[in-house]
Amino acid sequence: MSDAFTSRVLNIASGSRERVVDLTRECEAFLREVAGDCDGLLNVFVPHATAGVALIETGSGSDDDLLTALHTLLPADDRWQHRHGSPGHGRDHVLPAIVPPHATLPVLGGRLELGTWQSVCLVDTNISNADRHVRLSFLG
Repeated sequence: MSDAFTSRVLNIASGSRERVVDLTRECEAFLREVAGDCDGLLNVFVPHATAGVALIETGSGSDDDLLTALHTLLPADDRWQHRHGSPGHGRDHVLPAIVPPHATLPVLGGRLELGTWQSVCLVDTNISNADRHVRLSFLG
């Protein structure tokens, strides 16, 4: 496979509750299709003002712990100047400053290089927007 840039958009239904959505399988499937056995970079980007991308362990409670920590840092109350939407929605607009809307990850031999317990996750605290787009881009 020659050096190439390939991109795809995932449509994620994150629902009407705060969620950490594991995207690792989707990232791996994308790389199987486009990377061959090439080295390169996978960029994961969420083009939303109220969501982010995190590398975190999932399934052991860490995803819930992240949401709890975000509640502590960014309470859903009336302190926020950005006030449209659900109560406390202004904090959702601050989220990407703490959980950035992107991650760039190494790909070696066509495989995503993650630590043993790392997963690529969408972090979505905005209960008013249940449909999210995640752009996966591979540069090999």
